[in-house]
Amino acid sequence: MADSLTDIDAVLNANLDFYRAFNERSVRAMEAIWSTTAPVLCVHPGWTALAGREPVIQSWRAILANPAAPRVMVHDDRAFLYGDLAIVQCEEELDTGHLVATNMFIRENGDWKMIHHQASPLIVRSPEQRRPSPTRH
Repeated sequence: MADSLTDIDAVLNANLDFYRAFNERSVRAMEAIWSTTAPVLCVHPGWTALAGREPVIQSWRAILANPAAPRVMVHDDRAFLYGDLAIVQCEEELDTGHLVATNMFIRENGDWKMIHHQASPLIVRSPEQRRPSPTRH
C-alpha cells in the first residue's frame, strides 16, 4: 500500500510540474515533462488532435510564446494507477472559464512522463459541488 501512495504522489507531482511549466512559460520544462520513448497525444480545446512528440511539443512552443496565453490554476486532481500507466483527472481554472483535463503518464526510466493531455470546457460548479481534496501523505 505504501508503494501505491508514493506512486500516486509522484504522479500528482508530475502533473503539477506540467502546470508549473505552463504557468512559467518554460519550453524547456514542458519538453522535459513529455515522454521521449512512447507515442504522445494532445488535444487542446478547439484544436484538432495532435499525435507525435514533434507536433505536440511544437504546439506547446506556440502556446508558451503567446503573451496572451492564460494562466491556469489546477484543482480537484485525482490520480489512478494501472501499473506503469497513470491517469490524472483534474480541473483547470482560467480567467476565461473552466476546463476538465485528462493527463496520462507512463513510467519512463523511473520517472512519470506525460503521454497524453486533453482539456475540454466544463460547466462551472459551485464550491459546494466540488469533490473534497483527498489527504496526501
